[in-house]
Amino acid sequence: MGKTLEKKRKRLYEILEVGSDLDKVSRMYDFINAFAILINLTVSIMYTFENIREQYGHIINIIEEVTVAFFAVDYCLRLWAAKYMYPHTTQFRAVFKYAFSFMGIIDLLSFATYYLPVFFPGGAIAFRMIRIVRIFRLFRINAYYDSLSVITAVIKSKKQQLISSVFIILVLMVASSLCMYGLEHEAQPEVFNNAFSGIWWSTSTLLTVGYGDIYPITTMGKLFGIVISFLGVGMVAIPTGIISAGFVNQYTTIKRNNEIGYEDDMHFIKISIKEEDRWIGKRIADLKLSQGIIIVAIRRGTEVIIPRGDVVIELGDMIILGTEPYGDHQSIVLKEKILQDLNPWVGQKIKDLDISRHATIVLVKRKNKTLIPNGNLILEDNDRVFVYTKKHLKDVNEINL
Repeated sequence: MGKTLEKKRKRLYEILEVGSDLDKVSRMYDFINAFAILINLTVSIMYTFENIREQYGHIINIIEEVTVAFFAVDYCLRLWAAKYMYPHTTQFRAVFKYAFSFMGIIDLLSFATYYLPVFFPGGAIAFRMIRIVRIFRLFRINAYYDSLSVITAVIKSKKQQLISSVFIILVLMVASSLCMYGLEHEAQPEVFNNAFSGIWWSTSTLLTVGYGDIYPITTMGKLFGIVISFLGVGMVAIPTGIISAGFVNQYTTIKRNNEIGYEDDMHFIKISIKEEDRWIGKRIADLKLSQGIIIVAIRRGTEVIIPRGDVVIELGDMIILGTEPYGDHQSIVLKEKILQDLNPWVGQKIKDLDISRHATIVLVKRKNKTLIPNGNLILEDNDRVFVYTKKHLKDVNEINL
């Protein structure tokens, strides 16, 4: 019974999330969800027109009730399926993470503000104003189409550059406001009456809005205004250029991936079978490889063998292993240390090194050979030693995995 329930929960999660073209049920639910969002926003806008409200108010209210009820059911189902939305955490924590995520809060407010006036009649006006958050449910439609999801991807990838450009604009706004106050205060004290009264002028000038309700009248003030206007054109162009370049890169990536597939779908490892390998003489079916690792091909001399379960591995075979990419967001940092003549590690066994308690040597490259380290391996001059440690080491290159 428990396994059947978990299968249903997992299937529900697959339906609720953005489905592939092969999953007809999921794609149908995506369409219904998007249609409910659009129809709800449409009737909300139509209700603001008095003539439409008088003639079709009853129908509009019914449509709103149905769509809001759909949002409530959708929210409850997502809470139940949150375990598969965040698979690397507990059920309670998964529900908590979804409930307090941006989309979780939007999903809650999209229907809760409709029902809250029933319990709190005095706040009906405030709850009606909060209903405007339903427009953020359009972000769910954004997830259904690659052409729309590019916007989110570009903003995320260019976040640091955009923050830097906005910071520069804010600094210029404050600086220009202070300068204009110094130039114009005596001429028009009622307009530029303090250091921050020119913020509106600097905003409209730098962002090229140009309302003209606040403007300089002195010669120096006008000259400074011209300079700020030119700077404004350049400053606005910076985030525009960043976003434009991001769109070009994103679409280029999507096009390349559609044509040749994703490069990180699988990683390949080449292994040469030596005399001491335990795989010699064993069938592929008997190797008991870990889940997620497969033998893609076997090269035996000039012949390429398709790996079937009854193929026996021989000495000298070149085996190509395929494995899924490492998908954790937290990278692993290895430190590469090249041993020179005066390095105290040269001539010592790995087990005798003074770093053995707080570091692990994971690999040693000696000329063209790759050595698996063991305690009795003696390090030599020009060895490249790869170390995993959180401690600081001198003269090392860091490698992010």
